[in-house]
Amino acid sequence: MDIQPKLMDYIPTLENRFGNSILCYMEQQRSVVIPDFEIKKLVKDSLNSMLYLTDIGFYPKASGHYRKRKDGCNQHILIYCVSGKGWISVNGNQFQVKENQYFVIPKKVPHSYGSDKQHPWSIYWLHYLGTLSDDFSKLTKSPQTILLSTIARMQNRIELFEEMLQNLEIGFSKENIQYANICLMHFLASFKFLNQYRQIRKRDEFDPIERSIRYMRERISDKLSLTKLSQNANLSPSQYSLLFKNKTGKPPLDYLIRMRVQRACQMLNTTNLKVKEIAHLVGYDDPYYFSRVFHKTMGTSPRDYRKFPKG
Repeated sequence: MDIQPKLMDYIPTLENRFGNSILCYMEQQRSVVIPDFEIKKLVKDSLNSMLYLTDIGFYPKASGHYRKRKDGCNQHILIYCVSGKGWISVNGNQFQVKENQYFVIPKKVPHSYGSDKQHPWSIYWLHYLGTLSDDFSKLTKSPQTILLSTIARMQNRIELFEEMLQNLEIGFSKENIQYANICLMHFLASFKFLNQYRQIRKRDEFDPIERSIRYMRERISDKLSLTKLSQNANLSPSQYSLLFKNKTGKPPLDYLIRMRVQRACQMLNTTNLKVKEIAHLVGYDDPYYFSRVFHKTMGTSPRDYRKFPKG
């Protein structure tokens, strides 16, 4: 497939520095370029000088996106693809970039990259420098894949990126820049130290009760008995019940009832669904029985609960 881009009418030159964010040439594109005079301040600041952003952005479905730097870039670059496809060429080697892959390009390394024509990529990208930046910028031999799993923490990483971008979109106050750069170290560490980044979820992954709670949440509309729940946890009903109550303070089925009522409250607050429809979505075929369970848990009926002012 010919992946070389056609000549485009306009490509933003991110190496140029402006006091304001660069305007988009793609719908919903967001980017911030920190001006040179602000970067000079960063170098003098002990908190920021170790690792700091110079450019950051998000390009959704970036059709036509293409960059070529024959002498490389003055900053290290990280590009994180979250959907679609693209490609990168470094040191004469060309690679395809797919969903949930990232690549790092150290400063001064000649390169080019671009979005796939048929399936344009959506990418989070940033440029960075600092006394510690080389430690986070070793050239990957090929795009690296972040495998999906129950401990992947994909959303946490995106939220961390959004914290950086949104703070800088607000303005270049000292506090905004410092906070964004502290987040930058955590963001880069989530790639460099992937196993450590996921460690907090590993404990839950191997905890049968944590897994069981996730199982309940994901199948809240299903018929779930104590036998079925204990089988899913690979425990006998008595072992399962004891472990569950020790961890949560409640028997499994009582915990499930509260989870279902909590989900029902959310739907009563945020949707116009009928009570019988909500009952079905949280695992009750009989809306009258659901109403009795709801009243016992919340002290009021679903219809009266919906009338209460919230917030």
